[in-house]
Amino acid sequence: MQTDMNVTVEITREDWADTHVPLPAYATTGSVGADLRANLSQEDREDGLMLGVGERMVVPTGLRVAIPEGFEMQIRPRSGLAITHGVTILNAPGTIDCDYRGPLGVILCNMGAEPYHIGHGTRIAQAVVAPVARAAYVPVAALSQTVRGAQGFGSTGTR
Repeated sequence: MQTDMNVTVEITREDWADTHVPLPAYATTGSVGADLRANLSQEDREDGLMLGVGERMVVPTGLRVAIPEGFEMQIRPRSGLAITHGVTILNAPGTIDCDYRGPLGVILCNMGAEPYHIGHGTRIAQAVVAPVARAAYVPVAALSQTVRGAQGFGSTGTR
């Protein structure tokens, strides 16, 4: 397990991927997420993809990754797409496990009022690499008591 916070994620491109589409990169020195871009198939590159209102689709990045053991890659929405177009990630955050080596796709959903055009090379999500704690699940006779107890959704009030 890698213990420092300078994590190396190995990355390859799919054979069909456009090498001119930038690899994941941080937009600023303070960015937590590295931008992921749509890397569309040859037949979709010129026109792009149209994500209709209420529709969802897996948008290819053309990438595969190897994440170090003890870490995960979280695929998170881009706030600009969410506020401007209502486009988000359906399973946010999506999790890429350290032992997954398949294609990296992003499940986008359009919750906005207009169809959204996804152009070749468009920034569609951000990747955050984070450490993972593996828990031991132990059966017990009873759980410890807390002030909150079993109070669930909305139990802490609206103020």
